[in-house]
Amino acid sequence: MAKVALITGGAQRIGREIACQLHRAGFTIALHYRSSAAQAQTLAQQLCDERADSCHLFQADLESVTEVKQLAEQVMSDCGGIDALVNNASGFYSTPIETCTEEQMDNLLGANLKGPYFLIQALLPGLRQSSGCIVNILDLHVHRPLRHFNAYCASKAGLASLTRGLAVELGPQIRVNGIAPGAILWPDSGDDYDAETRRRMLESTPLKRKGDPADIARTVQFLVCDAPFITGDVITVDGGWSLMN
Repeated sequence: MAKVALITGGAQRIGREIACQLHRAGFTIALHYRSSAAQAQTLAQQLCDERADSCHLFQADLESVTEVKQLAEQVMSDCGGIDALVNNASGFYSTPIETCTEEQMDNLLGANLKGPYFLIQALLPGLRQSSGCIVNILDLHVHRPLRHFNAYCASKAGLASLTRGLAVELGPQIRVNGIAPGAILWPDSGDDYDAETRRRMLESTPLKRKGDPADIARTVQFLVCDAPFITGDVITVDGGWSLMN
C-alpha cells in the first residue's frame, strides 16, 4: 500500500511541485486547498491519470480549528492513514506596524502558525502509527526580517520555533523539520514585493538568480524519504543569499 502525504496549499505554486514530486516518489497525495478548487481538481486529475486513485482532494480553511480537525479526520478516513505532512499553505502580505489590523494579524497567525499547529495535533495518532514525519515550509526572513512584513515574519518565526520544539517532543516516533526558501517564486501581487526589492535580492545572491519550485520539492522529498537521522533542522534553500545578508 502506498504511503500517504498531505500537502496543505498544494494546488499551485510550490505546493503543486511538492505534490508532483512526492507523487513521482510513489506517495498517494492528500491535496489540500482553500479556494483554488479549479487548480486542485486539474492537478488531482493529472495525478490520477498517471496512477489510478493516487490523489484525494480536501478543502478547508486552516484559520478555522474546526475545519482543521475535520480535514484531519477526512484524510485519515479517505486515505487510511498518514505518513507525511507538509505544512506549505501560507499567508503573505505586508503589514507596516502603523497600520496593521487585528484582522490581519489573526489572519497571518492563523494561516502560518495556528493552522499547522492544530493540524499536527489532529494527525498525531496517524503519524505516530506510521512513524511519520512533518516538514514545515518556513522562510529565510525568519532570521533576517523583511521590512514591513513584521506580522508575517513573526508567524513564520513561531512555526520555526514549533519545528524545533516538536522535534524534541515527538521523537523518536515522529521527525519534524523545516525548509526556509529564498527567492523561488515572486508573490502574485507585485505591490507587496516590488521590482527594486526583487532586483536587490537577486543581486545579493551568490548564484545571481531565483531558484525553482523543484528545488524545494526535492528538499522535501529528501527530508521525507532519505533523512531518517535528521530532525529539528531547518534547511535553507536560497542560493546562498543568507551568506551575504
